Amino acid sequence: MLEALLRFITYTVGAEEGIALKSGEGYRGLPVSELGGDLPHFLRDDAALEELAKILETAPEIVLSDVTLLPPVVRPGKILCIGLNYVDHSRESGFEPPSYPAVFARFANSLVAHGDPLVRPDASDLLDYECELAVVVGKGGRHIRESEALGHVAGYSLFNDGSVRDFQIRSDQWTMGKSFDGTGAFGPELVTRDELPDGCRGLRIRTVLNGETMQDANTDDMIFGVARLVSILSEAMTLDPGDVIVTGTPGGVGALRQPQVWLEPGDECTVEIEQLGSLTNTVVQEALITGR
Repeated sequence: MLEALLRFITYTVGAEEGIALKSGEGYRGLPVSELGGDLPHFLRDDAALEELAKILETAPEIVLSDVTLLPPVVRPGKILCIGLNYVDHSRESGFEPPSYPAVFARFANSLVAHGDPLVRPDASDLLDYECELAVVVGKGGRHIRESEALGHVAGYSLFNDGSVRDFQIRSDQWTMGKSFDGTGAFGPELVTRDELPDGCRGLRIRTVLNGETMQDANTDDMIFGVARLVSILSEAMTLDPGDVIVTGTPGGVGALRQPQVWLEPGDECTVEIEQLGSLTNTVVQEALITGR
């Protein structure tokens, strides 16, 4: 067991990646070249993560304005997303609450960090927001019992599962509409599980768009909790340190509002989860950052 709640960020200075630990009002960090591995390297067990924290406790302070923030896990081996995992969102989408989770994939090229632009693709104007709790796997495993599953969780973060809706519904498989480059905001911190409620139950989760609350729910409303999801997913595949499980969104998405609400260039979208913090991104048009 971890002795206390720890908060880690991943960042770059120039071309060098580093890891930092929250310390007071700031962070202390070192390059991964000095630490001997990136963050997933230390997620494999609690002892390794505690050792990383002890090293970083006396590391130099970093100034956030001098570094580039990255998603807490930069290159997850798997990003496994859960659809229709809140009763209200399932019903607003026209579905009965599922008896088995809907699982689809995202890919690392779709990830952006806190403060990075969330990219509205040139191929579509129908970019939607989705506030979600992200679970980061620690100790890997297969055929994990639900009663033991939370011991395989290293920590939690925030996720905005930006969805290109017309591409999502072009087929029965959602992956295409969920994997556009730059549409999945993730971060800013990985918050370790100790001193958080088991499975992050009972936490307020919401989306704020340009100062207006669009989604407002509680993680208690998830149909499949974190332990159940870890167990179910591990029936099919080995979960590895640093894998990310994105646990679904509550009701209030833009596509199902009257009138509909789509993310526009210049919008500021924030995901908030109680005790975890907030994740904020400004929307930009793809052409403006690619020069096409």
